[in-house]
Amino acid sequence: MVNPFKEYEECPAGKRGEPPLLELHCITKTFRVGDHSVCALQGIDLQVAPGEMVAIRGPSGSGKSTLLQILGCLDRPTGGTYQLNGRQIELLSDADLSRIRNHYIGFVFQSFHLIPTLTAIKNVELPLFYRGVDAVSRRQRALEVLDQVGLANRALHNPNQLSGGQRQRVAIARALVNRPSFLLADEPTGNLDSQTGAEVMAVFRELNRQGQTVILVTHDPMVAAQASRQVFLRDGRIASAPTELS
Repeated sequence: MVNPFKEYEECPAGKRGEPPLLELHCITKTFRVGDHSVCALQGIDLQVAPGEMVAIRGPSGSGKSTLLQILGCLDRPTGGTYQLNGRQIELLSDADLSRIRNHYIGFVFQSFHLIPTLTAIKNVELPLFYRGVDAVSRRQRALEVLDQVGLANRALHNPNQLSGGQRQRVAIARALVNRPSFLLADEPTGNLDSQTGAEVMAVFRELNRQGQTVILVTHDPMVAAQASRQVFLRDGRIASAPTELS
């Protein structure tokens, strides 16, 4: 029987000290707004090693969302190069980018993006369903990751039967189910109170302790402080020091 996860086991999250998992060199992004050009990113250089937990932080308009779109292969840079697992991302076709997103990147959003009519386990199974993984393997893997985030006992509950923190943990489990190279979390505590947010961050820290690469995009300094490294953006550039954001 073909192992549906074989591809991912051959490219695990990795450990610190290995070559960069992802590497951005001189990344720029320009948008047309009417007759004007707006440069959202201006020469971003960034490396993330396997097993790191990195927070990307900055004020509104600093370029965080644009950088997230590029890191998540949801948009292409105007200039520069982006390598993920040694592949030059900006040269890939749209179909290949879609495959990269599904296979190698686990997305966690501020608003959870769970399907309300599906149970927690069915929500977690969705990425595997789109990969064509059989029902038995989908269910087994979904239960594994729900247990990993402490929600195996809520597998058959619909999102409206879960608290905000539990819904975010279901979203994290869904992001993990394909064994991604890295998790990309966009303001993952933005819709949560401080205590629940702290519980969700504890999940990210534990996953990182187990070797999972995590990239957080946040404006919250308390969330960013829990990462092993912070990257500060201002006006589309990486700032030289945190004080530049004050």
